[in-house]
Amino acid sequence: MNKEIFKLQPNAVWKHFYNLTQIPRPSKFEKAVVDYVVKFAKDNNLEVITDKVGNVIIRKQATPGMENKKGIILQGHLDMVPQKNSDKKHDFEKDPIEAFIDGEWVTANGTTLGADNGIGVAAALAVLEDKSLKHGLIEALLTIDEETGMTGAFGLEPGILKGDILMNLDSEDEGELYVGCAGGLDANIELSFESVPVPASMYFAKISVTGLKGGHSGMDISSGRANAIKLLFRFLYNLEKEMSLMLVSFDGGSLRNAIPREAFATIAIPADKRTNLENLIKTFLTIYKGEFSLVEPDLSITSQQADAAPNAIDPKSQAVIIRSIYGSPNGVIRMSDSMAGLVETSTNLARVYTNNGKFLAQCLLRSSVDSSKDALAQKIASVFELAGAKVGFSGGYPGWKPNMESPILKTMREVYNNKFGKIPEIKAIHAGLECGLLGGVYPNLDMISFGPTIRYPHSPDEKVNIASVQKFWDYLVEVLKNVPSK
Repeated sequence: MNKEIFKLQPNAVWKHFYNLTQIPRPSKFEKAVVDYVVKFAKDNNLEVITDKVGNVIIRKQATPGMENKKGIILQGHLDMVPQKNSDKKHDFEKDPIEAFIDGEWVTANGTTLGADNGIGVAAALAVLEDKSLKHGLIEALLTIDEETGMTGAFGLEPGILKGDILMNLDSEDEGELYVGCAGGLDANIELSFESVPVPASMYFAKISVTGLKGGHSGMDISSGRANAIKLLFRFLYNLEKEMSLMLVSFDGGSLRNAIPREAFATIAIPADKRTNLENLIKTFLTIYKGEFSLVEPDLSITSQQADAAPNAIDPKSQAVIIRSIYGSPNGVIRMSDSMAGLVETSTNLARVYTNNGKFLAQCLLRSSVDSSKDALAQKIASVFELAGAKVGFSGGYPGWKPNMESPILKTMREVYNNKFGKIPEIKAIHAGLECGLLGGVYPNLDMISFGPTIRYPHSPDEKVNIASVQKFWDYLVEVLKNVPSK
């Protein structure tokens, strides 16, 4: 960890962020970070509650003279996405994040940084411990397991929170205020296959698609980045037409909300076709480089000899698996009619792999229009059901409908303009903020989302802009002084 981070401003925010990087906190492994924030609250003589599902609520009373202000809920999530480069040795359940300063940014050494949503949580903790700030009632709602299912938001019960305004600190562009988000739905696909023996004369190879940027499957889905799974199975589809192919196993992607950066397949082909295989790889590398030259400059597709395997997927299952993965919808499905540049509906083919005679896959569907999300689910189900797979859907969560008459939106526009001399951009986001779920439990909340500038979340290239963190903090402090009265 680069100790120079301690010298960054605002010092309180970076101090807490550093502490968070030292606590392993991938989704579903948040006990240590929950213990940390509970201890923080007790050390600062603040009221603290851990609810039934594991969320932490910390409450700080209004400063003198601010008791008539509406109560503010500062909301963020405690977990982070565990992504690393394939050559990086890192155990997200045990090892701290190796963060360092890189010019104008803070980033990490070969892993995700956890600025999503560590910076937001750090800012909330800094507000809670700072006795010089002026504000009404402050509550910090720190949820668990946002990244893999929004378990904390789903499990929040009514009656715990007292605030009137929820400020979600999980957006990733300074100078932008978010007033709406997409809903989401997980698709889970399963297909059993038979195993057939592989002749001893076959040559075994491991095909690797690597070097892609990946990224957030909501924020970055419109970037045009390649999906490693789709590239791999496009190649396998063409390889199968070129020669006798036996598909032994495959493994692509990692997390439902991350664009797949790498995908691998072990295959068997006739020994005399090795040169043909290499030539086809060169052909498709040229094709892929041509198609993705600007967005994926490090894209690579390679083969190397693999250990022999006794069995492969039966030919009929192989054919339908390759075709269903290749043919499955992926990426942007429709852009919004009402907000320029906003993705309305998308899907991320996030994970495919073989395990004990089964092919399994996961997709994350997003849309700000429920009927479009349902239609996309039907389309994906249609493709894989034709292959004979079982398709189930789970983890659905609602979107957050914009309220352009929001009182806190009006206040934050005015504060930003007064402080920085310009009007912030008002946007909706094609990602799953917890606001949709929280608004369902607390329908009278006035909600808004904002944050510093973070790039490439959910990937090992994740980084947070240093100057934007200072600006975000200054803005937050000023807004707290100016929230509407009750």
